[in-house]
Amino acid sequence: MDVKIINAKSGKEMLTLHNLNKAVTIDHVKEGFYQNNRKYYPDRQSFRTEPKGKSLKGDDTLGSLGITHGDSLYFKDLGPQVGWTTVFMTEYSGPLFVYLLFYLRPSIIYGADASLPRTLVANLAMGCWTLHYGKRLLETLFVHRFSHATMPITNIFKNSIYYWGFAAFVAYFMNHPLYTPPSFGDSQVYFGLFMFLLCEYGNFCIHIVLRDLRPPGTKERRIPYPTGNPMTQMFRFVSCPNYTYETLAWVSFAIMTQCLPVLLFCLAGFGQMAIWAGGKHRNYRKEFKEYPRGRKTILPLLL
Repeated sequence: MDVKIINAKSGKEMLTLHNLNKAVTIDHVKEGFYQNNRKYYPDRQSFRTEPKGKSLKGDDTLGSLGITHGDSLYFKDLGPQVGWTTVFMTEYSGPLFVYLLFYLRPSIIYGADASLPRTLVANLAMGCWTLHYGKRLLETLFVHRFSHATMPITNIFKNSIYYWGFAAFVAYFMNHPLYTPPSFGDSQVYFGLFMFLLCEYGNFCIHIVLRDLRPPGTKERRIPYPTGNPMTQMFRFVSCPNYTYETLAWVSFAIMTQCLPVLLFCLAGFGQMAIWAGGKHRNYRKEFKEYPRGRKTILPLLL
């Protein structure tokens, strides 16, 4: 069969792919389109059956989509792409570098008088911040498996502004010579520290479960369930417990430091993670008929 490729934005015909059959997948269509338009490598392409429809999956076949001889597919340019690993390494290395700059070289930021002995909580905060972003970098390299190889290159700038900017905001106040310890002293600090470390461990455990759901080199999706690790029991209550633990970790960090910028960072992060969790939760329920109905998105019993 012959299939026309139409520009979804302009409505103009770009080319016609010949001699296709019902078993041809969208991934094959992308490769054929790339052979005729070298600018649009496969990761940059999106195809849909309607100009403003949803992007088709790579393993969808023309037959399953009801495409017949003379029908059209609509092409959208996703723009220049960059690998997820590159994006995450850039996003997470920045906050680590920025925070340590404030901590190790305070005189550059606050002046010569900043070389005063730091409080215990300021030292612990630096350790927790370094642990968190060091963990994220290592997970990017050795744990995460991505269903999509790339993302739009503009995201690397948008996300970096968020992470790097908040790192500077938090670090400025946490390492300021006038910073004062929490109101309830060491008991508040150590409680926040314990909860932060516990939630970081829980977040790591969830990432391991999610990694093991997807065999290397595949885009397979399965329903995540608790394992023998007690930290994974959170799957009984929410679809995205990695975001739950992430949120609780920063709440704990805010308790430990009693620093308003940390709380603002926590609220901003929770807002974004709630949006991501909502999307993943809806996808789970749409894709799997047997998906547990009692699960919330990110907050057990609430949201």
